[in-house]
Parts: sequence; C-alpha cells; structure tokens
Amino acid sequence: MIRFGRIFDRVSDADRRKTAEVQAIFRTAFPGEGDYAERIPELLEHRQERGYEVVLLTAEEEGDHVIGFAFAHYYPSLQFAYLDFIASDPDRRTLGIGGALYEAAREHLARKGARGLFMDVPPDDPALLKDLLRLPVNQQRLKFYEQFGAFPVVGTGYEATPPLGQTYDPPYLVYDPLGRQSPLRRADARKVVREILTKKLGWDARDPYVTGVVRSFRDDPVRLRPPRYAPEEPAATPASGRLRHIKLVVSDHHALHHVRERGYVERPVRVDAILRGLSGLPLERVPVRPFDEQPIRAVHDDDFVTYLATVCEGLEPGKAVYPYVFPVRRPEQKPRDMATRAGYYCIDTFTPLSKSAYAAARAAVDCAATAADLVSQGEQLVYAICRPPGHHAERRVYGGFCYFNNAAIAAHRLSARGRVALVDIDFHHGNGSQDIFYHRDDVLVVSLHGHPNYAYPYFSGFEDERGHGAGLGFNRNYPLPEGVGDAQYMEVLEQALLEVRGFRPSWLVVSLGVDVMRGDPTGSFILTTRGMRHIGRALGRVGVPTLVIQEGGYSLRNLARGPRAFFLGLSRAWF
Repeated sequence: MIRFGRIFDRVSDADRRKTAEVQAIFRTAFPGEGDYAERIPELLEHRQERGYEVVLLTAEEEGDHVIGFAFAHYYPSLQFAYLDFIASDPDRRTLGIGGALYEAAREHLARKGARGLFMDVPPDDPALLKDLLRLPVNQQRLKFYEQFGAFPVVGTGYEATPPLGQTYDPPYLVYDPLGRQSPLRRADARKVVREILTKKLGWDARDPYVTGVVRSFRDDPVRLRPPRYAPEEPAATPASGRLRHIKLVVSDHHALHHVRERGYVERPVRVDAILRGLSGLPLERVPVRPFDEQPIRAVHDDDFVTYLATVCEGLEPGKAVYPYVFPVRRPEQKPRDMATRAGYYCIDTFTPLSKSAYAAARAAVDCAATAADLVSQGEQLVYAICRPPGHHAERRVYGGFCYFNNAAIAAHRLSARGRVALVDIDFHHGNGSQDIFYHRDDVLVVSLHGHPNYAYPYFSGFEDERGHGAGLGFNRNYPLPEGVGDAQYMEVLEQALLEVRGFRPSWLVVSLGVDVMRGDPTGSFILTTRGMRHIGRALGRVGVPTLVIQEGGYSLRNLARGPRAFFLGLSRAWF
C-alpha cells in the first residue's frame, strides 16, 4: 500500500531522510542530471525566493520509505504550474507508481489554484532526434500523457529553434489543462514560457532566443497537437439493446471520509472516476435505503462495532488517528486510551480513524444492504459503489482502508434465502471475507489475488486455507505471481468458476477490485480493459443474479475504464 506526501523543508530527521531517498531515485532515473539532484535541498530551503513555489511530492510505502517523487514549480501569480521531474524507484516491483504520482500532482496543483500544467517531454518526431533508439521511449511517454488529456503545443518556436550549443534533443512543450475545458490563451502561454526560460532554465529575459520563442506563440487560443496514440480500446458502447439493465447504488455520503494529511489514496475522487467511466451504459440509479446497525452486527463483533462508533464520535473534526501499538503479546488486555486502542482492532498502520470514518463506513454498508435487497427482490444485476471498501475488514478488526465488510454483509443478507458464492477479484486477498465465512458452508468464498508472500495483507490468502469445521472446503484461494496478464488470469478464473458452478449458488456476490489492472500503484498484475471485459463475461456466464461490490483500485484512469469494461462483459454475457 502507498500514500502520498509532500516535503516542505528539511527541518525534521524524517524529511532529511526522505529528501536523501528522493535524491537517490533522481540519480538513478536521470544519470545525466546529477548536479540537479545535489541542488534539491537548496531548492527546498529557499523554495519561495525564486518567484515560484517548489512542490516536491513523494510516493511512500509502509515505513514512510520513498518509492517515487514528482518535482514541480507553481507560479501563483499566473496560476499555472510546470512539472520539472517525475520518477519512481526502478527496483520497485509494483507498477503504476509514476501514473499515480502524476494523478496526485494534478490533484494537488489544481487544489492550489493551477489552471494548467506545463512540462517538457522529449519529442517523438524522428527529425528532432539525434539518436533514433530513443524514439520508442519518447513515444511511450507522450502516449502516457495523452491518456490524461495532455498534448504538445504546436505552431511555435519552442522546439523548432533550439538555443545555440544545445547538445540534447529539443523537447516538446506539453500542456495539461487539468481537466478544465477552457482553451490555453496566447497571453497566458507567453507569460508561462517566459517564466520557464528565465527562472527555470536561467536565460536572460532580454536574450533574443527568449524573446523569439515567446513571440512565436501567435495562435490564440494556442493550438495543441491532435491525439496521436489510440487508446488501449475504443470507448464505444454497443447498442443498448445488447446490454442488460444495471441497477446502480451509490451513496451521496461517500465523500465524508476524506483524509488529506498523509496522502491517503482511498479518496472520494475514485467514485467520481467510476461514474464518469460508466457514462452511456444502461444504468438506473437507485436511492440508498438507510439501515440500522443490525446488518453490521450480523457479521461483525459487537465490541468492535461499538468501539468504532465511540472512538470516531469522540475525535475532533480533521483529526486522524493511525494505529501504532499492537497488543499481540497480551490480546486480552485492551489499552485504556481509546486512540491507542486502535491497534487492538486494526491490522496495519495506514488505515486511519477520523470523526467521519464510522459514518462513511455506515453509508457504504447502506449501499451494500440496499443492493442485496434489490437482488433478493428479483433484480438480475446490481452494482454497489461502496466507499470506503470493505473486504479486508474481519469480524473484529479493520484495515486495508476497510472498516466494515460490505461484501460479507451483502452475502450474509442474501444467504437467508439461498446459497451464495462470493468471488473476490481484487488484487489483494479478501482476508475479511475469508474470516467471516471460514466456518460456514452456505457461503462459498473464492479469491484470486497477489500471492501473500509479496502482497498485502501478507498473512492470509494461501492456497491451503480451505475453511474449518462446517466450512471446510468452502474457502478457496488462488494466489498468483507478479506480472499476471489477461490470459493467465482468465485461465485461473475459469478454474475457480468450476468450483462456483459446482456449488450451485442462488446468488453471486463479486468483490470488484480494479487494482488488478496494469498501472495500479498497489498491485503488480498487468490486466487490460480487454481482460476486465473477459472477466465480466466469465462471471456473467455463471447465470445467477449478481451483485457487484466495489473494492479497491487506485489509478483514476483505470477506475474510469475498468468497471466500464467489466460491465460491458458482464451484462452482455446474459444474451
């Protein structure tokens, strides 16, 4: 699991250590820019003395170890930003850190007031390259930025008239409007380019090269290059007659839980990305029905539920409590201090409690319970976008961004009227769902996930965990190695679905995690949208009423594409 942070200065020991880790990654990623790496401490210490604000964002894993960074300049008087460098640790197994960092930088700069983001990107025009071996890498970079709506500026002298003595390929000036629809005006572009050339690159503002490049911006609005790289798959939606109608349940209260202080990746914008991606599908949004605590206490320990409600109510608004003491030696002894007691009920150090956490978790449960009731009343396909997610929450512990187990609550509710198969396709093992149903034979739990030898939660999800007592044989784990792609995943999924069909369920509950896709910062699989569509179709062929519960996925781009592709496959499988 990762979080995002910002280094403001080097006052604390922690920030000095993190700065050193940034410098180490920088030297590896940009071996020709070693001098710049040495200047980073100075730039931080004097970050507001140059007419722009230095912004250094970090991606950090457990233990606050830096695994990537984004270094940007923000010009508050112009309300524009410039991305100077972005890189991730090349030795890091998990893919997608760079993409997640770029998303985090876009969000951070937009919150500061930036109307757009500029960056230099090496060209993909062979005529501008001194070494054609660089062309594939440059193409991949520009393809990456295109996915976010960032395109090279065209029709100017920025890359056409390199300064005398330049020894590197002249870069494109790429512009990202940060999701805004407003065009880039010529006057704004000229001001920003002058700032880049003078304050970042050190040119004299009166130098003929600077004045020539600035004046070369003649178009108003500034023209951007049309898309050159086709998306992975076309976004076209098949004729609505070929898709099953989908009931959609999502709470308006999901954004209650928004922890900013430590770069929490489980953030409200995830739901916005999913909804944006589902546009055009045959959806009907159903109001969320409020429930009391009964559905929660039916699968979670009473003491655990009471603790979450009590401690969250007592916290100050904006304050987050992270577990840091775990009483493994004397589990029967609960710490007296309520905040300290968080470690008694939590499995990790990165899932905080806040005043809004309990209320948001209750709202997510309301989504799941509402959706379960719709399925039990005859709906064939229902999608509950639950936030926060739930599949890591066990009977008496929370963790992995999860507080109450939405999928388990829904499955238990459906089990009163028939056998339930709960299939978890999140990248991370659903330890909570396994724990809750481990002794039961009326709910079959099947999970495909990253092997716990390398993937969170590390302590569960092994193949030999088959259930206990009456539940023996009704828990099946399929731990997978890193780098699994579409074909290998589908081969294992088809094997797992033989177990599901043999169980003869009345209902199917799917814990959907988009973190199985290539580019997720918390996973190391490389599934594509095509793979997500195939997964949906395979699950749809089980042929029973299906409830899909949203779990993980932390790349906004994947969240906008993955669920859409999944439901295109799932709903089409019924025909």
